[in-house]
Amino acid sequence: MVKEKRYYISILVAIAICLSSFAQNDSINLPLPDSLPAIKKEAPANKDAHFIIRTITVEGNRRTKTEIILRELPFKLGDGYTLQELVKKFETGRRQLMNTALFHEVVVALYNLRGYDVDVKIQVKERLYLFPVPYFKPVDRNLNQWLVEQKASLKRVNYGAKLLYNNVTGRNDKLRFWLISGYTRQLSFSYDRLYIDKKLKWGVNMGLSLGNNKEINYNTVDDKQVFFKDNNNFVRKFFSSYAELTYRRAIRTRHRFGIAYSKESVADTVLKLNPDYFAGGRKKVEYPELYYIMTYYNLDYIPYPTKGYAAEINVSKKGINKAFNLWQFSVKGSGNWTTGKKSFVSLNALTAIKLPFSQPYFNQKLLGYSDAFLQGYEYYVIDGTAAAYLKATYTRKLVEFSFHLPGTKKIAPKNVPVKIYGKVFGNTGYIYNPKPGNNSLSNQTLFSSGFGLDVVTIYDFILKLEWSFNQLGQNGLFLHRKTIF
Repeated sequence: MVKEKRYYISILVAIAICLSSFAQNDSINLPLPDSLPAIKKEAPANKDAHFIIRTITVEGNRRTKTEIILRELPFKLGDGYTLQELVKKFETGRRQLMNTALFHEVVVALYNLRGYDVDVKIQVKERLYLFPVPYFKPVDRNLNQWLVEQKASLKRVNYGAKLLYNNVTGRNDKLRFWLISGYTRQLSFSYDRLYIDKKLKWGVNMGLSLGNNKEINYNTVDDKQVFFKDNNNFVRKFFSSYAELTYRRAIRTRHRFGIAYSKESVADTVLKLNPDYFAGGRKKVEYPELYYIMTYYNLDYIPYPTKGYAAEINVSKKGINKAFNLWQFSVKGSGNWTTGKKSFVSLNALTAIKLPFSQPYFNQKLLGYSDAFLQGYEYYVIDGTAAAYLKATYTRKLVEFSFHLPGTKKIAPKNVPVKIYGKVFGNTGYIYNPKPGNNSLSNQTLFSSGFGLDVVTIYDFILKLEWSFNQLGQNGLFLHRKTIF
């Protein structure tokens, strides 16, 4: 009778591990095994007993190397865990594999239990990795500025061809090639390989870019970019290149040590319009750069986190003489905490400083230029040499569904998932500018708030629709793509 009880308890243990691992991935509907394998009667009935990982099997990775998948797991052969710990390890492993951006779907689960020995199976469904696609992108800082202020002018659009080749060798490396015309004539190339050594810790990253423009942002007036355009001649020419050595000892933290070289020149007319565009009224600058970047991600889903933490530290030195002399430090942080099954709160912060404080216009760009911005101030740029902001958001999932795309088995999941979230948010920030000129948003505390919808679907596509209010009494609808910080 005692042996029979132990036998049935062992079966329940196996079922619990399988179901827990699948249940925590609510976007995956892979079937459970048809039948449980034979389980020895001496399997531990005590929930605190340690199960030893005997084998790890990987299925579905046609291109991705098995060692790259195993590298992301928080467990290895021979490790021992209690039942509760094993379930958590399975979910952490699934989350890490999804965050590599290599797979549509991942399942990490127990598929065999013999006594204290556990066999683990990892099932993945790979993404499409090669994207040779046409390139069409407005050059303005965000969609609202292009649609409203520039009236969707095609003259402010870059177009051409773009090649995105992910997982080139099966080691999660990335090849990028851009051939761009239109507003900017540009040729760019980059290659990022996470691992070059047998221990899968060191990697390399390199790239270069060169091009020219017939229009240039030469100044900021009333916290708006001011442009000069010459239809007959190029007014800006640029070249930049970089090489990085990367180090990733464990899973969540990556260190990047880089060296770069850049040069840029502008037309004489630009200097007449703004003599302080480069230091000392120069027409051309060229400078080396040394930098260090540390990134940390402990998030459930990097493109759209609902739980966990992220941070980035950036230290750089540009130039070696008076012609170009800039030290730059920045820290970004993100925290996300669940407040229920369908809701979470987020805090995102940034602080940055440029030294010395007195910098030419070329080095003063700070907020509103990339992913560093305050919601509600999308139509403005805020220049300066020091900044800090804090964003707080409460988000709740409103609806989740999927739809079928026939004939897309090789490039997308059979059922394409869609999640829609509602949110409310508030921002505060301060930007210091020792020579603000005809600009008023720097050197004062800024506030904004609003509400919106976020749409999340395949290939990490995130669309954010936000209705924001700022302290200037302005409000409106703003569109954004994904951004972590």
